Amino acid sequence: MKKILIVEDDAAIVLGLEDAIQSEGYETRIARTGQEGLRTIFDWKPDLIVLDIMLPGMSGFEICKRIRDKQVMTPVIMLTSKNEETDKVLGLELGADDYVTKPFSLRELLARIKAHLRREEASTPKNDEAAIPEDKFTFGDVVVDFKRHEVYKNGVLQDMTHKEFQLLEYFLKHPGEVLTRDRLLEKIWGYDVYPTTRTVDNHVLRLRKHIEPNPENPVYIKTIRGAGYLFELNGYASRGQNS
Repeated sequence: MKKILIVEDDAAIVLGLEDAIQSEGYETRIARTGQEGLRTIFDWKPDLIVLDIMLPGMSGFEICKRIRDKQVMTPVIMLTSKNEETDKVLGLELGADDYVTKPFSLRELLARIKAHLRREEASTPKNDEAAIPEDKFTFGDVVVDFKRHEVYKNGVLQDMTHKEFQLLEYFLKHPGEVLTRDRLLEKIWGYDVYPTTRTVDNHVLRLRKHIEPNPENPVYIKTIRGAGYLFELNGYASRGQNS
């Protein structure tokens, strides 16, 4: 049975969420403060987290940042009563996988929960994806540690977001293949949570700073005008075990 953690301090919302999620066959736990939510994430290890932004003691933003810093990659769906685009962007940049704005449809939230759980179950490489090493992959001056979700460039740990790491991982699974922006949005974000595909462009720009010898003249992530992006290793790749 999949475990869903609800981190929310509004009693009325909690009651409706808990009933709806349990009716779908999931096990639930409730945390009403930020500190309680953070503690439950590490102790209970849920399969998915429904996380309110405005919480007593610690915000949902801070919780998301802390668990991603600890390499906890459990899917996070943020709940927010705010319509500010910057709040939604911040949550996603800190590692949230999705967001729902209050007031929201329980049916929509349940559909998103199911979609993210399915995505986690299907996260192993498919027949159309190149296999990636279980531990480390090196290309040029870059070392990607898949177990720790860390990237090093010239021996320096890169301060990357969860989405940036997911994007790099997807590129590594599809070398030599032109990937459209729409495809990357669908595979990495799962929903059209941004108004335009400029989201992908912004993340690629930041990713290039983490892995390219010269981000202004990329050799790995190349822009294919009118099509999307092409990831090329140019013979610089090698596989390695943990050292």
